[in-house]
Parts: sequence; C-alpha cells; structure tokens
Amino acid sequence: MNLTLFFGLLGGLLVLAFLANLLARKTGIPDVLVLMGTGVLLGPGLHLMNLTKYQGLREGFGTLALILILLEAGLDLDLRQMLRFFPAGIVLAVMSYLLCLVLVGVAVHELMGLPWKASLIVAAVLGGVSASVSLPVMQTMRLRPGLKMILTVEGAMADILSVLTVTGLLNAPAGTVPVAMLIRGFAVKLSISLALGVVAGVGWAFLLPRLSDRRFWQVLTFGAVLVLFAVTDAAGGGDLLAVLIFGLALSNLPLARHYLSAGLGMQAGAEQAGAEQAGLLAFHAELSFLVRTFFFVLVGMDIRFEGFVSEWLPILVIFAAILVARLLSIVMSGLLWPDAHRLERELAFWMHPRGLITVVLALRVVHVRGPSWNFLVDLAFAMLLLSGAGMTIGAIRGKRMRELKELKDGTAEVSTGGS
Repeated sequence: MNLTLFFGLLGGLLVLAFLANLLARKTGIPDVLVLMGTGVLLGPGLHLMNLTKYQGLREGFGTLALILILLEAGLDLDLRQMLRFFPAGIVLAVMSYLLCLVLVGVAVHELMGLPWKASLIVAAVLGGVSASVSLPVMQTMRLRPGLKMILTVEGAMADILSVLTVTGLLNAPAGTVPVAMLIRGFAVKLSISLALGVVAGVGWAFLLPRLSDRRFWQVLTFGAVLVLFAVTDAAGGGDLLAVLIFGLALSNLPLARHYLSAGLGMQAGAEQAGAEQAGLLAFHAELSFLVRTFFFVLVGMDIRFEGFVSEWLPILVIFAAILVARLLSIVMSGLLWPDAHRLERELAFWMHPRGLITVVLALRVVHVRGPSWNFLVDLAFAMLLLSGAGMTIGAIRGKRMRELKELKDGTAEVSTGGS
C-alpha cells in the first residue's frame, strides 16, 4: 500500500467513525459494529489489508483504547454514586462470570467432548464482558447514573476476572481447579488497584497545578496514567481498574479538588477547577475516539469465518448459555439495586458484549496449548459477533423505551439515544 492510499484510508476511517457515532446517537445502532464491519470489508472481504505480520498491533490499540475509555469514565463519574453502586457492579461482574464459567463449561463438555478442565478454560475465555465495546456504546445513551455506574464497574472488573481465571487454569496442575488461588488473587488485585489508583489520583492533583509549564498538561496527565498502568501491572494489581480509580480520585475526592483549585490562583476557585476538569475530560474523549476507531477496524480485519460453519451447533449453544447466565446474574445482583426500572434491567441484560480480552485470551491459550486449540479463536470471534448483534438489539430497543418516564428520579424523558 502506497503512502497516499494509506493516509487517504486513515482519513476516510475517521470520517466514517464520526458518521457511525452520529448514527449511533440517532438510531441506537452501536458505532463499533459499523467499524468492525468496515474492518471485515477491508480485510477478509476485499483483502486490501493483511494483519498477519502485525498481530500485536490490534492488542496494543485495544489496550490503549481501554485505558482511555476507563479514564474518561472515571473522570465523568460521581464518587458518591460510584460508592453506592460499586457493590452491585462487583456482584454483577462476579455472578455473570461464574455463571458463564459453569454453564458454558457444561455445554462445551457435553457438545465437544473436552475434559472438564479444558472445558472450563474455553468457558473462562468466553465468559468475560468487554469494556472496550460496552462503554463506548453506553456513552451514546442517556442512562441513569446508577445503571451507568454498575455497568462501568462490571466492565472494569471483567478483565481482571478473565485474565486471573484463564492464567490460573493454564498454570494449574492437571486435573485441578485452583479456586482458592483465584479468590485470593482477585482480592490482592483489587486491593493493589485501589491503593495505587487513589494515591496516584490525589498525588497528581497535588502536583499538576505546581508544574512550571502547564501548556501541555493534558498530555502530561495521559503520560502519568500510562505510568500508573505499567506500575500497577508490575505490582500484580488490576491495571485497568487502577486507571478508573485514578480518574475518580482526580475528579471527585475533596482533597484532590482542593489541591486542583488551590493551584489555579487566587481568583480561579472551584469554577476554574471545574473548567480544567472539563478540558481534561474533553481531551481524553477525543483521544479515545481516535484510538478505538482504529482498534475496532483492526478487530474486523482479523475476524475469521472458516470455523463458523463446522462449529455452528456449539456456537449457538454456547451463546444461549451466555444469555441464560446473563439473565440469572441480572436477577441475582438486582437485590443490590432494587430501585431499577425493569427496562433498565433489560438494557443491562443486553450489555454483555465480548471483545478485545476474549480474542487476546483465546490467542494466548492457542499459544500455550498448541494448534489443536485453534477452534477457540473461531469461538471467540463468533461470540464477539453474536453478542455485538445482541447489544444492537438492546440499543435499538432502548431507543424506543418511553416507559422510562416512570423512573423514580422524575426525569421528564429518558431515552437511550440522542445527545
């Protein structure tokens, strides 16, 4: 591909991303599906681009997109609301993942004849919700804060659960399932993420106004977030969760707000601090839009269709098991958010897409276990497409949910589309 065509393609993708986002706000159709469809057209369809030699490119863009998405979510969330709905988000994440682990594991064992441990590995890969897909779609919806908090927490926790479980099962001795180790690892990651995220958020709010040159302070803040991500990962914590907590601490904690406003000058005060926070949020929202555009196009370029026909029955049964697990988890976690409208629960049911982490973990298992596990990559892509289609149904359905007027907050009209 020559340089002129390359830059023309990049510009065209950005224009397409803008139009897809506009379409999402008008119709409820998630823009990520338009971007992935474009990738399918450019890759498997027209064979204009081949990513075989650049497998790490998709993973790098995806991780960067997740960092930006979760940072943006943290900066935009209210801490008091977050603390109120944090338990419900964790319970939903854990219950949804555990139920997927059991139901998908049974389905794989019965249909594909795999041993129980191998079946659980397949279920562990396919069981996690992808924040890189769900959070951008939620940003196009006008959701009540409670539901947005719960789904954001679930998205941040899903990667931790998936990575811990798959890694633990791959490293465990034959015939064993390290339940105690997984629970202990989850608690350790949660504690490390919380500690580093809060310390970094408050510390950065203290340092930022005192830096000599604040012309590029948004870029410098993004650099600090990347350092936090790397340090948290090296310390054994949940790197993405730490990023979310950093954003929350930077924009919500009274101590951080005091430092942020105090460093802006005598006449700036809280109003100027709010403007600085809005500027930071806008900068990272733009950067997130840029990165995730390329990520979802790259995902579409790498989708494989060869195994879909031969594995159609396991694919459908596994997806049905995921839907059942999601429904049960919504019912069980609903005890912690009893004031939710039934239509909000329906939206939460559809917001369970698979994405980056599913594909990355499938490729990791194939690398460890060998080519005989290539079927898992086909299953991962199939779940990505089917769950994306289900999310589209939920988004379109949500667009027409006028009954949300009856919600207790007294909102005159709440819909899931429009800006």
